[in-house]
Amino acid sequence: EEFEWDEEEEEGDSSSADSNSWTASLRTAISQVSGNRTLTSNDLTPALAAMRATLESKNVASDVAQQICESVHQSLLGARMSTFSSVKSLVVPALESAITRVLTPTEPLDLLKMCKSRRSRPFVMAFVGINGVGKSTTLAKVAYYLKSHGHSPLIAACDTFRSGAVEQLRVHSDCLGVPLFQRGYAKSPSDVARLAIQHASTSANDCVLIDTAGRMQNNAPLMAALKKLKDENGPDVVCFVGEALVGNDGVNQLRMFSKALAPASAKTGVDCVVLTKFDAVSDKVGAAVTMCGVTGVQVAFVGTGQKYNHLRKLSAKMVVKKLFER
Repeated sequence: EEFEWDEEEEEGDSSSADSNSWTASLRTAISQVSGNRTLTSNDLTPALAAMRATLESKNVASDVAQQICESVHQSLLGARMSTFSSVKSLVVPALESAITRVLTPTEPLDLLKMCKSRRSRPFVMAFVGINGVGKSTTLAKVAYYLKSHGHSPLIAACDTFRSGAVEQLRVHSDCLGVPLFQRGYAKSPSDVARLAIQHASTSANDCVLIDTAGRMQNNAPLMAALKKLKDENGPDVVCFVGEALVGNDGVNQLRMFSKALAPASAKTGVDCVVLTKFDAVSDKVGAAVTMCGVTGVQVAFVGTGQKYNHLRKLSAKMVVKKLFER
């Protein structure tokens, strides 16, 4: 879905209820640029200040909002209005480009390509996060995604602490028709992961999805156990699962998980994020933008419902629409 700019309002009276917004400020600034004169910093500054305030009101951190506005400023600076048919055609691409750079600070994660490129062993993806954020359901959604694209995932039950964790995965496994590797409870999660990878290597499974026990990010012993699993099994992707609704608390959780799991030679121990309950986030989508901008870790998917196919890639168009919808 594309961001719907109100064209009638753009052409109409700027004294509407939206006249104090960044959109009205920007329309006013650009409408004053006549002929072939180009947009200057003086033209753009008031509107971009209003844009920054809007971003911050939607849970985008101040420094990330500033980064986005500076990027839009650079894109619009020197533009000649005679080249564009409307303010929308000028501003929206600049916004989407700026937010895309924040959402994908590194090469976009392509799980399907990574699965296909593995040769010596299956593709391995570990899911981590705090308690109760939907890690197991998210893992099941990713399993469905991979299976629907021709891959053969194996689910590894490495939450050997929480009562019922294996049984919960069994339900997903049966519903999806995806095999489950488990060794019960009170076992070393790292050992179970290792055995699951070995099992997949000798079977038809080309990817292993590792479920881990939820833990608070400040629990040093449990975080050390998680790092052991990562160090000993070397997953290709470590995915942090967090709730979109927790806002900036999720940024702190991601930072601590990333720091705890990072090897000495790397800045981060997490490769991507999946945000659950994104369908309920309303216009406070800025936390997702902040998460990427502050940590440098991209959001690979967002959960948009309870069904297995309710998993979407996070696009700049989606974010711009939610940030600026009225």
